[in-house]
Amino acid sequence: MSTPAHAGLRTLVAGVGNIFLGDDGFGVETVRALAGRPLPAHVEVADIGVRGVHLAYQLLDGYDTLVLVDATARGGEPGTLYLIEADTPGGSAPQDTLIDGHRMSPDTVLALLEHLCAGTGGTPPRRTLVVGCEPARVEEGIGLSPQVAAAVPEAVRMVTDLVRTGEPARDPQAIRT
Repeated sequence: MSTPAHAGLRTLVAGVGNIFLGDDGFGVETVRALAGRPLPAHVEVADIGVRGVHLAYQLLDGYDTLVLVDATARGGEPGTLYLIEADTPGGSAPQDTLIDGHRMSPDTVLALLEHLCAGTGGTPPRRTLVVGCEPARVEEGIGLSPQVAAAVPEAVRMVTDLVRTGEPARDPQAIRT
């Protein structure tokens, strides 16, 4: 009997963003759509929203792969999907500033995670991917713009492919950081 390549490895798909700021709710809406789909047993889906500190602590439970789903302004047309692969976790979190739990970017979360891992002996995810969507608007208001709402089903397909095979079936604008 052969062992699946992902045996023993855990993947967390985390939707982040603020649903009260228009297209910033893209990540949350995408993981809500994912929640109803069959996914491999090694995959967990979480609606993190604006609770970045919670995400950093959850990652201490040990995940091989983190897939963040978020609105990502990169200058493209609204609704454009991006696949961003982070080479390394976070970077340096400022040691002398207070962390605002409601204003944590994915970079800040990863930097906090790096700091927490150093203090606890934990290990950050080996691979961090961001499935991002170019927003049309991020001002106060509930609901996605038509362009971003139309991108949610494709983002669901992209994440589903990623957690099953490690690669998206279609080629979004791939960016390495």
